[in-house]
Formats: sequence, C-alpha cells, structure tokens
Amino acid sequence: MDQVTYYAELLRDNAIAYAPRVLGAILLLWLGFKLLKKVDKLLTNSLTRLKVSDTMRPFIISMVNTALKLVLILIAVSILGVELSGLVTVVAAMGFAIGLSLQGSLGNFASGILILFLKPYKVHDWIQVDESFGKVEEIGIFNSVLVTPGNKTLIVPNSKITDGVVTNYSEKGWVRLELNAHMPYEEDFPRVQQLIADALMNTPFVLNEPAPEIGIESFDSHNVILAIRPYVLPDDYWEATFEAHKAVKRVFHEHNIRVAYSEGIELGSVGA
Repeated sequence: MDQVTYYAELLRDNAIAYAPRVLGAILLLWLGFKLLKKVDKLLTNSLTRLKVSDTMRPFIISMVNTALKLVLILIAVSILGVELSGLVTVVAAMGFAIGLSLQGSLGNFASGILILFLKPYKVHDWIQVDESFGKVEEIGIFNSVLVTPGNKTLIVPNSKITDGVVTNYSEKGWVRLELNAHMPYEEDFPRVQQLIADALMNTPFVLNEPAPEIGIESFDSHNVILAIRPYVLPDDYWEATFEAHKAVKRVFHEHNIRVAYSEGIELGSVGA
C-alpha cells in the first residue's frame, strides 16, 4: 500500500506541477490559431492594396502561415518545459529524414519557386500540360490548380510543369481553334473557302483579327479535308468552338454543299 500511495502522490504532484503548463500551452495554441486566421485576412488585404499579383499572393500567404504556425508550436512546446535547443536538434534530424523521403514534394516546392520567378504562366492564364488543359486558378507551394472548361479542378504537381512542355494559350491574348470539315471533290474550293470565311467573320466569339485561316489539309478516298482555323479569346474557347461548328454546318446547308456519308460514296444533302 505504501508503494501505491507513493505513486499516487507522485502522480498528483506532477499533475499539480504540470497542469498550468499544459493548460497554458493549449490556451496559447487555441488563441494563436484564431489569431493566425486574422493575420491571414490582414495579410491578404495588405497584399491586395499593394497590388501584389494574384499569382504571388497565395504563395506568400501560405509561406507566412506555415512559418507562424511552426513558431507557435515551438513556443507552446517551450511552455511545457521542453528545452528548445534539444528540440531543434530533434526537429532538424526529423526534417532531414522526412526530406529524404519526400524528395518529390521538395522538388515540387522548388518548381513552385521557379514558376513564380520565371513566370511561364500566371493566375487566370489558360495553359496545357500534357493532356491537362484549363485556366490557372492558383499556384501553390507544391501544386498548381487548373479549372477545365468543363469546370473540373485539376491538381497538377509543379515539378511536372517545369519538367514538361507547357502551352500557354493566354500569352498572345488569343488562341487558334483546330477545326476540320469535309468537302466533296466536285465542289469548288475557293467558293467554299470564301463562304466559310464570310460566315466565321459574323460568328459570335470568333475574332476578325487575326482573320480565320481556311485551307486544304489533306485528301481521303471520298472527301477533301478542310482545315478551319479561327482565332478566339482563351476564355471563349468552347463557346467559340460550338458556334464555329454551327456556322460551318449552316454554310453547307444553305449553299447545298454535299458530303459523302460513311456508308458509301453516294452524296447526300446536309440538313439544317
């Protein structure tokens, strides 16, 4: 019983000694994280007033927020009575070990820095990385966030972007659509070319300057393959694609331009 009493008293004494420190650390963390949310808002407003670009703003806020959280946690640990010098050594060793296991993440971080300073693209640009196409919504520490024309969110690792080929459709201010249409051999190409050009000049979302490009791309067994290349604003990509296709079909219908159906070589009219 004496040993049980001893340990009970020891537990009580330690609880009394450390309870204020534990409560103080918990209170500090609670107040600190609430304060950090306000710091984020203040920093966002300050960067906005300073006209820091939409590209740099999220990156700066994320870096400052991470650094402040680390400082807050270290202060809370010191309140518990842990020696910071020893803790820093342990954290450094852990950081080295974690760094070795997260080389890909560190590569993404370094790539994020490169993207921000080299600026191959910025927030609101339309870009394509491999098969991923969308508008840049955010450039983060490790990833860039793209939103596709179909409103899907793509999370693309920054290292994949810096290691690959990036097509920036917003760099020139406009993008060229890659459309095709089939024309029978018996048709007069200059006539069809002019009809399509006139129709595109009056098509919504299609730019008149640069003027649309229309030419013969190739030949198949039954048709001449036309390349139709109108220019549009990146934000109008899909709307312009639909309108351009509709305009070409209307030209074929209104001017009785026939096409060869896949079932055979017999020509048929195009409906409205």
